[in-house]
Amino acid sequence: MKRFGGMMFLMLGLSLGAETLAAQEWSQPWARARIEKSPRHSEWVTVKHDGRSVETLVVYPESKDKRPVVLLIHEIFGLSDWAQELADEVAAAGYIAVAPDLLSGMAPNGGRTKDFPTGVTEAVSKLNPDQVTADLNAAADYALKLPAASGKLYVAGFCWGGGETFRFATNRPDLSAAFVFYGPPPAADAMSRIKAPVYGFYAGNDARIGATVPDAIAGMKAAGKIYQPVTYDGAGHGFMRAGEAPDASDANRKAREDSWKRWKALLAQ
Repeated sequence: MKRFGGMMFLMLGLSLGAETLAAQEWSQPWARARIEKSPRHSEWVTVKHDGRSVETLVVYPESKDKRPVVLLIHEIFGLSDWAQELADEVAAAGYIAVAPDLLSGMAPNGGRTKDFPTGVTEAVSKLNPDQVTADLNAAADYALKLPAASGKLYVAGFCWGGGETFRFATNRPDLSAAFVFYGPPPAADAMSRIKAPVYGFYAGNDARIGATVPDAIAGMKAAGKIYQPVTYDGAGHGFMRAGEAPDASDANRKAREDSWKRWKALLAQ
């Protein structure tokens, strides 16, 4: 009976552990498994600025030449397992992927995304925009000084990070291009500050963000800026992550594949 009771306790513990893991918005075990199999070199660095320490993931491509930097801005789920796996995919495509955890110092005991038991989305949604910009600038400046960096800088973001990407383009004049994945545009009066072309990737079944695209087109046109949005029919919001998951729908999987082809083609220009 003791053995049976011990087994029941173990099973209960495993069940509770699974429920806790499921509650952690940043956890995608399938993405973590892929990271662990990657042959590419990755490292965590601490980027310091203005009294802040921003934990930042850097993943290097396997290349003998200096390569451009792609600054990645995570979803509202923080620097999740998937966001880290995406950084590895960007490096596999031949770019230095730099992914700052914008929740650095915000978790219990001063931790980052992985240290939130719950509440990641609320914490991200309450981040101070000026702090976000400063964190991103610091991460970009750090990356451009890497010996392996060519001096060319791109930015790409997803969901909440897609909106921050569009906004970052209004504040960073040396960008070569900005890639906005299903994120809203900045204020129209800020668009005049954008120097780089902006490329949008949107989901057909995402009325909330899709409704912002016509005004973004009009605002960017009025400001004389390059803005090229593409909408993927049948896909839902978050299709870059959802389209890679084991339970991906056909539409999300196709949208992700088509977006990757377009994204890599634009990076190679």
